[in-house]
Amino acid sequence: MTLRIGSIVIGAADVQRAVQFWCAALAYRPRDEPESDWAVLVPADGEAPNLSIAKTDEVAPAEPRTHLDLYTARPVSEIARLRSLGAVLIDWPHYPDAPDFTVLADPEGNRFCVIDKSGGSR
Repeated sequence: MTLRIGSIVIGAADVQRAVQFWCAALAYRPRDEPESDWAVLVPADGEAPNLSIAKTDEVAPAEPRTHLDLYTARPVSEIARLRSLGAVLIDWPHYPDAPDFTVLADPEGNRFCVIDKSGGSR
């Protein structure tokens, strides 16, 4: 049997706000009409794992065990775009010297990284 990731599930207190952010951030769309406690987002075009949003009342942990890595060859402009959508920069104390990534959080506090895949230095 072959396994593959079909959906990555993140928690949100406000499912609709999370749907709006992640659809704009990733060019995804709701697969079906989002419910108040659940939504499945799918790529608007192409193949990629689904991103599901589950209602939770728990606060996102400061040091999550799992997070998304978003790859781009244009990290500066993508970080600016994500911040305009409501993402916030995280003052993460564990950056190495000359990191190729930036830690952010979505409006719900879920952390993710923007990874510089341009091959140049930042």
